Amino acid sequence: MKSYTDLEQSKKLAEILPLESADNYYSWHDERYYVVNKDCPYPYSLKAKIPCWSLASLLEQLHYEVCDDDGYSTYLQINKDDDMYQLEYTDPSEILESIETDRYEHFVDACYEMILKLNELKML
Repeated sequence: MKSYTDLEQSKKLAEILPLESADNYYSWHDERYYVVNKDCPYPYSLKAKIPCWSLASLLEQLHYEVCDDDGYSTYLQINKDDDMYQLEYTDPSEILESIETDRYEHFVDACYEMILKLNELKML
């Protein structure tokens, strides 16, 4: 199971999310990147330190309720079907269109896509 963002996802999220919200980082060592917990007392290389988010830290960035500019609320729904994950923000009054991700094998990927969508909509 994928437990944290991959290197490319991490680079993109570093442009969007507060860096302190990352609970891991990628560090360059022995010709490859390794994921290291940010609280590790013995970090590998500090030269190439790229923030990395676990599933738990990604979920903390996704609020249960988000509002648009007019004050209408949508609510987070997590869908799991046949070992595929999808996130969706829905409006029970059906005034707003749903915001949904594709279906992914890994929950981390669905969270990543939703964060990108919310950022694009200025709802993050």
